[in-house]
Amino acid sequence: MAAGALQGLRVFDLTRILAGPSCTQILGDLGAEVIKVEQPGRGDDTRGWGPPFLKDVDGEDTTESAYFMGANRNKRSLTLDIASDEGAALARRLIARCDILVENFKVGGLTKYGLGWDDLREEYPRLIYCSITGFGQDGPYASRAGYDFMIQGMGGVMSVTGEPDGVPMKVGIPISDLMAGMYATVSILAALRHRDCTGDGQRLDISLFDSQVGWLYNQGMNYLIGNQSSPRHGNGHPNVAPCDAYDTSDGTITIVVGNNTQFRSLCELIGRPKLADEERFINNGQRHRNRAELDDILRPAIKRKSSREWLDLLADAKVAAGPINTIAEIFADPQVAHRGMRIALPHAAAGGAEVPFIASPMRLSETPPGYRYGSPMLGQHSDEILREVLDLDAAEIEGLRARGTI
Repeated sequence: MAAGALQGLRVFDLTRILAGPSCTQILGDLGAEVIKVEQPGRGDDTRGWGPPFLKDVDGEDTTESAYFMGANRNKRSLTLDIASDEGAALARRLIARCDILVENFKVGGLTKYGLGWDDLREEYPRLIYCSITGFGQDGPYASRAGYDFMIQGMGGVMSVTGEPDGVPMKVGIPISDLMAGMYATVSILAALRHRDCTGDGQRLDISLFDSQVGWLYNQGMNYLIGNQSSPRHGNGHPNVAPCDAYDTSDGTITIVVGNNTQFRSLCELIGRPKLADEERFINNGQRHRNRAELDDILRPAIKRKSSREWLDLLADAKVAAGPINTIAEIFADPQVAHRGMRIALPHAAAGGAEVPFIASPMRLSETPPGYRYGSPMLGQHSDEILREVLDLDAAEIEGLRARGTI
């Protein structure tokens, strides 16, 4: 396997839950060495966010939750009590040998251990220090805790998600966490490029709330340019028509018409080719203004055939359409199988047997993602990290353990 693009870089990972761990997992997939630092005896809170939990060789639940496993591949776990003087000093010794520090403590939370940005910046001028918080390092909300659900509500996405006559709904995956993790990753890569050019590290301040506002994109711009606070459209689109979920004779499919050529093809398929020339449907703007009338025509027509018939017909006509898959159907899909989106890695909790993981979606021709480790058990790699990185001997490590430092 080709070396990852970030091979040779080391990450000191002080994150838990999802935004931070999703960031450091991406860095790990791209080849960085990730040291996941966890509190002795407790670890990342998401280790307990189940069921489901991974089964051991006897078919019994382990302490490894599916949630934790999904965001902590390609990391080694070190238990370290940074609240103790000895633990904080050991952390600084490890940070001295790292390129990147990622943390998601509350604002100022690491300062009391001497591990804040201002505590480290002069001693480690090449360090890239990435903080991920709910609301950022400053501003009236800076001291507040932030979780995905509340950020989806505060950040506007819930106001545009759900049926028009229903209640505001969150997205079904923790998208605010994941996008903050993605922005953090991109920022770290940019900071690495800057360091390559100048030799200087820097502070990165990533917030879930900023990230949520930042990816409002078309909905946010609809307001800024058109002064439109979009209502909920259910599965419909605020700018494009037709674009919705449509019932067939035996299920439901999605149809997206992105241009006039596709609309004409759709009209031909439902046996109404002249609709495409009517003034009320002549372009997307007109179709959007008259979407209710258009739906009254499309829905009964689409209901006459099965999902399979429509999907085949629409694919042949180059009109975008797809099924609404369950998670089980996703992992049975031939495209998912062909692209290798399900992988298997050995896991210590399963006795070294391979267990399934979701693959990285990144495709790089020369430096593709690699999979070196499954998610770690709590403190699984403490001894080997301290031996490899700090050259500690067995007696020193045992002393740290006896004092509760690791």
